[in-house]
Amino acid sequence: MFVDEIKVYARAGHGGKGCVAFQREKYRPKGGPSGGNGGRGGDVILEGDHDLNNLIAQYYQPRLIAEDGEFGLGKGMDGHAGKDLVVKVPCGTLVWRSTSELVVDLTEHGQRFVLCKGGRGGLGNRNFATAARQTPRFAQPGEAGEEGDFLLELRVMAEVGLVGYPNAGKSTLLTAISHARPKVAPYPFTTLHPQIGIVEYPDFQRLTVCDVPGLIEGAHRNVGLGHEFLRHIERCKVLVLLLDMAGTDGRAPWDDFKNLLRELELYDPGLLDRPRLVVANKMDEPAAAENLKKFKRRVRKTPVLPIAAAFDEGIAEFKQTIRAALAEAVV
Repeated sequence: MFVDEIKVYARAGHGGKGCVAFQREKYRPKGGPSGGNGGRGGDVILEGDHDLNNLIAQYYQPRLIAEDGEFGLGKGMDGHAGKDLVVKVPCGTLVWRSTSELVVDLTEHGQRFVLCKGGRGGLGNRNFATAARQTPRFAQPGEAGEEGDFLLELRVMAEVGLVGYPNAGKSTLLTAISHARPKVAPYPFTTLHPQIGIVEYPDFQRLTVCDVPGLIEGAHRNVGLGHEFLRHIERCKVLVLLLDMAGTDGRAPWDDFKNLLRELELYDPGLLDRPRLVVANKMDEPAAAENLKKFKRRVRKTPVLPIAAAFDEGIAEFKQTIRAALAEAVV
């Protein structure tokens, strides 16, 4: 099960109560106040981890509660601090306090953020002794830890995003260029959640490619998988528009191209400013060559890279093209 959005309740530990105590030992019948301080409450800490790819752990444990601090003791002994609760989340996790208040964006491996800070421990009565008040019979209570409801939202971190209609061949292409093995089948919506593949080159350079569920018309209004798909390409530096040039599902590839651009613009106009590559897939099909000629006539000034991902045709050129596009995007 792939979980990329989950609501959680987080509460830091409460501080321990300060102690009211007096020293009573042999030869010291009136030794004075000796109450220890309470320990501080533990923090709730989020930590980015590149070894995780979804939020399924928080799905099964949506209540994140840190340990309370211990009470102070007599003879000046302070209570132990509560243990911090460190929760590992995938890199690319955004934390929202509400739908509009972004708390933090965890993008780096090992990056930490204190989501809720533990309460301070109360002071024992020994801290309140003065010359005028030598036997205070009170102590501070511990402070309550911070708490709140939060929304954790994962946006996949990949350098290249594959965008296309269902059954366009995105998963087949990802299989051809990387060691990723997403499910491939001849029906729409085979891919139900993002898949990440790592493309390796002979000079040991690597880049990450994200295959996301197929886009359909109205995705910007959350039709189909809608936002569940679109938010995962927001971090991509280069977009690859993959078209079924053979029109095996009865759609014209030039219409698919225009619809894809429209859906991206309606969701986030800034996506159209990203470098993009148009790839014509399924060129092994009989109708693909003629459709490619029509596409070039209808959509002018748009370079198209023809490939047949199922037969590894054009894959080497595709890998070099996305590498060059990514280098220009980073510069």
